Amino acid sequence: MNLSSIRLDSPVNMIVVVVLTLLAIIAVPWCWDRWKRKRLWRSATVLLAVVLLVLTTGMAGNMIGGFFPTVGSLLGTGVYSGQGTDAEAAQNGEDLEKLRDTGVAHARDGKGTVVHMKVTGRRTKLTRDVTVYLPPQYFDAAYKELRFPVVEWLPNYPSGPEVFAVYGMPQQLDTAIARKALPPSVVIVPDPTGVPKVGHDTECVDEVNGTANDTYLTADLRDWALQKLGVSPNRRAWTMAGWSSGGYCAMNLVTRHPQWYGQAVSVSGYDKAQVDAETEDLFHGRQDINDANNVRVNVRLHPSPVEILAISGEKESYESFAIDQIRAAARPPLQFSSWRIPDAGHNMNTFKSQIPDILTWIGAHTLAPSPAGRQVETTGGVVPWPLPRSGAQGALADTDQ
Repeated sequence: MNLSSIRLDSPVNMIVVVVLTLLAIIAVPWCWDRWKRKRLWRSATVLLAVVLLVLTTGMAGNMIGGFFPTVGSLLGTGVYSGQGTDAEAAQNGEDLEKLRDTGVAHARDGKGTVVHMKVTGRRTKLTRDVTVYLPPQYFDAAYKELRFPVVEWLPNYPSGPEVFAVYGMPQQLDTAIARKALPPSVVIVPDPTGVPKVGHDTECVDEVNGTANDTYLTADLRDWALQKLGVSPNRRAWTMAGWSSGGYCAMNLVTRHPQWYGQAVSVSGYDKAQVDAETEDLFHGRQDINDANNVRVNVRLHPSPVEILAISGEKESYESFAIDQIRAAARPPLQFSSWRIPDAGHNMNTFKSQIPDILTWIGAHTLAPSPAGRQVETTGGVVPWPLPRSGAQGALADTDQ
């Protein structure tokens, strides 16, 4: 059986596991005296009950957080074509043109096309999964000479691009574009973590003497998208967005690279890299690198003409406090706005409830598709601030931005 066909987010599967767990728990006292002389059977019954209880707890947490839709995505062996994508593209999207017929067929129904591929970064040489949403207009001859704006959507840890369909994002994008709340936009959903996922929370930073996650997610993916997807190079046409850790990543990366990005949207994000059992030693005692990845510090010491929207729920005390701290530290020309909403706690339902409003906000702040031949000042005159070197391979510094 294909592991990608075993759903971890299925209510039916959840009910089956819960029923089995309850039966196993009931079986322990029921059979205890009967198997007084069968210690192996006793042990097996207890072990089965414990394993099923752990499985039930894990599946419940996964459904709340929306981390892994299938066993395949959990183990990193997912077949993405079975997880909400319309087509598989070759390495780096070399054969995207071959998908034109598929895109045209979807466009007739007002639907975009979701494509999965592996993308290797020019600077970092990292190869990771990337899902791309191409709007219906992408295959329309009337838009052939136009360059589309971009939304780079960063999944929450420990998820990858396979959660794009779980959130219902393709349908939400189709609707927003159809009602003109959002201009036709290309959406790039990268894997911010790599493999392995569990216990490998990178927080999207260039780790000190480690993996250059920031460089891959910014410089590498932007260069690749400009070359392969024909998107707009204008910084104001680029938005980063995400939920939870993805929200922190969006705010952090946009404030670190204002010459490339104009907007950031964070839902339930925070102000600095988390340090817990799931996070590796990202900074190795380098306080300068730690500070350079602190949104609150960046908006105070290195304010730039970017726009940030930060959303938190009334029950999310940590995230709400972090947003208040960022707002207090923000300096012009940076523009910071925030919403506090009634929420279901720090979970996927809170995030999903905000998607239509997020897309509308992005639509009001990003640029419309622009003529490909027109020369533009891509940075808008924004000068990057000097980034300290982390020692990560391919990592950005003030000399190569």
